[in-house]
Amino acid sequence: YLPPRATVIRDGRRQAIEARGVVRGDLLVVEEGARVCADARLLEGAVDIDLSTLTGESMPAFRSADSLDSSVPLIHARDLVFSGTTCIEGGARAVVFATGMHTELGRIAALSERVEQEESPLEHQVRRVAWLIALIAVVTGIAFIPIATLGAGLSLSNGVVFAVGLLVGNVPEGLLPVITLALAAGVRGLVREGAVVKRLSAVETLGSTTVICTDKTGTLTENRMRVTTLWTPGGACRLPAPDAAEAGDEHAGSGPELGALATAISACNNAEMTDGGGPTGDPTEAAMLLAARALGADVSAERRRRRRRRQFHFDPVLKLMSTVDERDGILWVHAKGAPEALLPRCEEVASGSDQERLSDAGRDQIGRTVGEYAAQGLRVLGVARRRLERDAPPPERREEAERDLCFLGLVAMIDPPRAEVAGAVARCHTAGIRIILVTGDHGLTAAAVAQQVGIAAEDPTVVTGEQLAAMSEHELDGLLREGQELIFARTSPEAKLRIADALRAEAHVVAMTGDGVNDAPALRRADIGIAMGRSGTDVAREASTMVLTDDNFATIVAAVQAGRRVYDNIRKFIFYIFAHTTPEVTPFLVFALSGGAIPLPLTVLQLLAFDIGTETLPALALGREPAEPGLMRRPPRTRSEGVISPSLLLRAWLFLGVICATLQMTGFFYVLLKAGWQPGDRTGAGAPLHEAYRQATTMTLLGMIAGQIGTAFAARTERASLRSVGVFSNPLLLWGIAFELVLAAMLIYLPPFQSLFSTAALGADELLLVLPFPFIVWGADELRRYLLRRRRAPKEATQRAWA
Repeated sequence: YLPPRATVIRDGRRQAIEARGVVRGDLLVVEEGARVCADARLLEGAVDIDLSTLTGESMPAFRSADSLDSSVPLIHARDLVFSGTTCIEGGARAVVFATGMHTELGRIAALSERVEQEESPLEHQVRRVAWLIALIAVVTGIAFIPIATLGAGLSLSNGVVFAVGLLVGNVPEGLLPVITLALAAGVRGLVREGAVVKRLSAVETLGSTTVICTDKTGTLTENRMRVTTLWTPGGACRLPAPDAAEAGDEHAGSGPELGALATAISACNNAEMTDGGGPTGDPTEAAMLLAARALGADVSAERRRRRRRRQFHFDPVLKLMSTVDERDGILWVHAKGAPEALLPRCEEVASGSDQERLSDAGRDQIGRTVGEYAAQGLRVLGVARRRLERDAPPPERREEAERDLCFLGLVAMIDPPRAEVAGAVARCHTAGIRIILVTGDHGLTAAAVAQQVGIAAEDPTVVTGEQLAAMSEHELDGLLREGQELIFARTSPEAKLRIADALRAEAHVVAMTGDGVNDAPALRRADIGIAMGRSGTDVAREASTMVLTDDNFATIVAAVQAGRRVYDNIRKFIFYIFAHTTPEVTPFLVFALSGGAIPLPLTVLQLLAFDIGTETLPALALGREPAEPGLMRRPPRTRSEGVISPSLLLRAWLFLGVICATLQMTGFFYVLLKAGWQPGDRTGAGAPLHEAYRQATTMTLLGMIAGQIGTAFAARTERASLRSVGVFSNPLLLWGIAFELVLAAMLIYLPPFQSLFSTAALGADELLLVLPFPFIVWGADELRRYLLRRRRAPKEATQRAWA
């Protein structure tokens, strides 16, 4: 209904047409407030363009027809404008050279479209489990129909009922609810930690993460720059702590060189001081404004705006920003930027209250100082100025302004690493998770930050974007396979996507962070795409699987721990329900294999009451188990590792399952033998032993429930002792067991339930016999885990010694 429109000049006439009608060769009119609908080259005029949709940079970029760049990437060319961007200021005309999917925005869209969302490891494993359970249930049910009819002499209809009982006994009705609840609880817990997960299964995927590819700024660091050192040819001035800048050090502002530096820093700045005394704006400019205030400069935003005559925004290609300001009737050009970009434009250097020619020796000294600061992980900016001739008009072009400058000094600042990141990195290393730093920053700065937080040692391998582009796929695979500490600096969207693809090809489960539009393809390709909630773009958040509301790397580690806990809880639940398969099938096997001489120890309705009534709540509670000790000291599981392992099945079917089945059948035979039953005696309706038979089946049901309680406590830990997690640390499980006992009492003692489920009241001796069943089941598994820990202790000690 409201199609986007564009203004073009066709046949010498200015026309407004639908944006989709713009073609290559059209002359596009770019005006203030207009959205650019195609990639175009400026022919005349100059504009400030908001490129944040493509680059994630918040500052507008200056684009001019007079600036011709042929040896830089398209996105940095100063004479080009791009589809999806917005004109903030100015006006120009440009010839269209790319539309639709051929634009830079279309290229990123094509990368995102090429990446398909794959099935998560948990989804794959649950699918396998479902097929396995279905196969076991169906094969078992069908196989025992001839046993029931031919071996036990049952009718075909009763044989089918028998098969249905086996099917019910083998199908875990609570599997999907428990998995959903465990994942939902993990998602809710992560929200409190500062992470919003958009897909439930992603919680478990986090737990199997083997590699985290993380950004630097805002994720490892606070994204709050702080000036530490101000350097002039006359010496260095240190601002060691934030409160020194905020309070204003009286001694820091002494000296004409520092005074001139402070004035230039305050003038060439767009940050502002709030009523509360703190700065707002770009973190770099805010830090420099605090430093200028510490040096005694006037930092009033209102007076700065009155004095400013022109501004040339920061240009990422030139790496410079400059302003033209009037002070006492004289125009001054103030410039700041990367030292390597600013120095070639300087002809003089400040010396006391005067200035002198900048010699080659002086340039070398400045270069050495910049290198020293960069090696310490500091970001370094140069500051310069130039006094214009009296009555001279403000320069119209930045080339006219940013020349013949007088170098004032250097500003060295640090973006401090977050205090909690070093601990989180150490936890990742303990958990066997590899961390690769992938950033757009300079390699030296990235390496210094990586060393400070513990990601890298003294000599990490730094790979620049150019070096990565020159690598073949085989070389990149070999580099990643070596497992060494890697830092990828100055990366592009294609580079991030390529790194993610290479890691996944090595069977790694990859978590990738990002915040810009250009990060969207890599975020979609990674197993877990993690976007920044504060500094990230809408496109990055949409393409990601998880959003960090605090932009904090430590939150990723907390999410990994939550994912591992969820996976463990799903395994605990699966073990819990599989451990009941043997007790549920055993009564039918005893009946069938005895040829009917032993009456059926459990009716189908009693089995349903056990399977659906008493089993469900404890199973759901196991999905809320706290983390087992040593969770983050285990290596990550491989992508191919199944949620059901042979050891789990042996523990469930042949260990606890056999113990529970033995106990319940002991109770069954105890009641029958006490009543005088012998094999082959009739127990049907009207028979003298019918009431004893009903009590015996009730005893089987109660024995299964008692064994179920013991299994629930045994399932709470896989290796550790129950004491290490606490008997009462999962109140939901205690409430589930209490409900289970109340329901069992209702089934046994209330007449309506007795009539429906063919149960009968039990005496005190039967209850006393069942009372130790849970402790026997749990105690047997506790002993098994103790012996397992003793056997593994020497091996683990040897591994730690070698490590």
